[in-house]
Amino acid sequence: MKCMKCMKGLAWASLFLQVAGLDADALTAQYFGNDAPWYRDRIPLFESSASEIQDVYYYRWNIFRAHQRDLGADGYISTEFLNDVSWQTQPSALLIDAANFHLREGRWCRDRRFKSDYASFLYGPYKNPYQFSESMADGVWQGYLVDGVADDATAHLDTMQEVFKGWNTTTMDTGGYDTSKALYWIQPLTDATEYTIASIDASGGADGFTGGNAFRPSINSYQYANALAIANLAKLLGQDDVANEYQQQAAGIKGTVQDTLWNSTFQHFIDRYKVDNEYVAYWDFIRGRELVGYVPWTHDLPDDTEEFAQAWKHLLDREKFAGAHGLRTNEPSYEYYMKQYRYEGDKRECQWNGPAWPYQTTQVLSALANLLDHYNTSAAANLVTKADYTNLLQQYAQLHYNPDRGGILDLEEDYDADTGSPIVGLARSPHYFHSGYVDLVLSGLVGIRPRADDVLEVNPLADPAVMTYFRAERILYHGHEIAVQWDANGDHYGTSGLVVEVDGKVVSTSPSLTRITTSITRETPPAISRPIAVSVQQNSTSYPQGSVSVADADTDAVHAAIDGRVWFFPESDVANGWDTPAGNGSELWYQISFESSTQTASAEIAFFANSTQGFDAPEKYSIQVNVSGEWSEVSNANYSSPVANGITRATWDGVDTDKIRLVFAPQDEKKVRLVEFKVFGEVVSDN
Repeated sequence: MKCMKCMKGLAWASLFLQVAGLDADALTAQYFGNDAPWYRDRIPLFESSASEIQDVYYYRWNIFRAHQRDLGADGYISTEFLNDVSWQTQPSALLIDAANFHLREGRWCRDRRFKSDYASFLYGPYKNPYQFSESMADGVWQGYLVDGVADDATAHLDTMQEVFKGWNTTTMDTGGYDTSKALYWIQPLTDATEYTIASIDASGGADGFTGGNAFRPSINSYQYANALAIANLAKLLGQDDVANEYQQQAAGIKGTVQDTLWNSTFQHFIDRYKVDNEYVAYWDFIRGRELVGYVPWTHDLPDDTEEFAQAWKHLLDREKFAGAHGLRTNEPSYEYYMKQYRYEGDKRECQWNGPAWPYQTTQVLSALANLLDHYNTSAAANLVTKADYTNLLQQYAQLHYNPDRGGILDLEEDYDADTGSPIVGLARSPHYFHSGYVDLVLSGLVGIRPRADDVLEVNPLADPAVMTYFRAERILYHGHEIAVQWDANGDHYGTSGLVVEVDGKVVSTSPSLTRITTSITRETPPAISRPIAVSVQQNSTSYPQGSVSVADADTDAVHAAIDGRVWFFPESDVANGWDTPAGNGSELWYQISFESSTQTASAEIAFFANSTQGFDAPEKYSIQVNVSGEWSEVSNANYSSPVANGITRATWDGVDTDKIRLVFAPQDEKKVRLVEFKVFGEVVSDN
């Protein structure tokens, strides 16, 4: 490894001149079309010789963008499903089980608003922290490790402690703390993993959707990670007493998990029963291994010992967890492996008794990245390698291509690990944000290991036999622009080896994929811009309200055009917004009525297009406001050309009004789908 201080003369100049940047305009246009402006300054760029890993990387940013729901004054949250489901928190659509994934993905977004707003909502007045098991505090801490903005992360410290202490109550029906065992327990359904061994066997094999309360590796690992996050955040504020308290709690959880949830027969972390009934007995181990047993490594809980490392020999065993197309959630030897219990009509519903789930695949790959990065036992080194990480990430990427929809990129809920086909194909299922991927690429494959100190550490887990080149750039880390590049022989970028750049300058190199560390100062990243959309309404019965010029329009669809959700996926089962009739030359309008006179000055308009479905953007449009009972076009309007599957922008002289209209005529024989009509009380610049 060479540091910048060691490079001199022509050698340094030659290396610097050969560094090649990626074309942001071309890449974002290639992957996002007319919506490219949203991504251009918000996402890190990534290029790789492994085309599937690269394509899915950009698809996952598409998923991230689609699941950012604007709640107006309440900011943005990340949703799990595109369509509403009955078990979400109403009316926001909050589901917290995947919040850690959302925050870890969002920490790489150059616009901090999304993760910052989301954390504020998770710990804000509308919070629902016991909806599922959670590791939200850890997610906030992980975000701090990338951006280094202490104020964002520590703002929620008091509420984090309140939530943590709430889990310690014994009055919950579906999860809590058992003081006699010094462990947390959870119902598998409330752990977001219904139909596990614990819940199926607790029913005598008859069911398993509910019940099966157990001391699980998952919730105890989450609470360990949350306790450490609270301790670390308290240190940032100089609250040493709080830091010590939660460090001790974390140490207690760690010791108890290792002493009681490690099963030496199975050589794996597994559940023990909280429930005691005719089928299972309190404190007995469940009768098989589950993929959840790797979650302790996701959060760096286990000690670095030869004994615990033995768990990793099961991961790649085809008779155990390793399916041909994905990681099984439990092993085929289990009596009820892949038995289907639950249906919606004739379609299969979610179960965790064997299917491959992106949710736990994400956890296992994060765990494996930790193991390969900083666990040093010889047993682990002999059982799993960097090549295994790359291969499993490739396998995971391949799951994103949906054979039931012609091979398009469409991540669904769960999969048959032996065939790679989706299992649950319900209306809610497409483009599911219940997992992570961007973080696995940037912190694992590319190897940027976020730290709290003033060090940039890069330790790529890419297999050089598979990844002959890659480059990740435009990564905001501690307020600096970071790039990491690998070229096995120099054929692609003109410089062979591993190159790390900070603010456009090479700071470290290595001829091989190895660990590089370099000092880095902490700079303030760009400030967050928070324009508030005055048009957004979560509840269709409250103001603002939408209405249209078309009779008998679907009220839910009309409301969808102001519900703060924007995506352009073509599948009819995730259609989003209001559809007009086919154009015949007539003008139509979409109106927003405010409860009282409201300042308006700009709009972001999202039109959908799909030629086979007959949708396109209108050729032109205008904005009208109602002032003193009279409709007129806004003054000094600046209308950008209408675009489909992207954002059309309009600005005008600010005006107070209680009603505003988007007026347009669909093209002849074409329909318009108005995905979102978002109005602001200030001029919002192009982003």
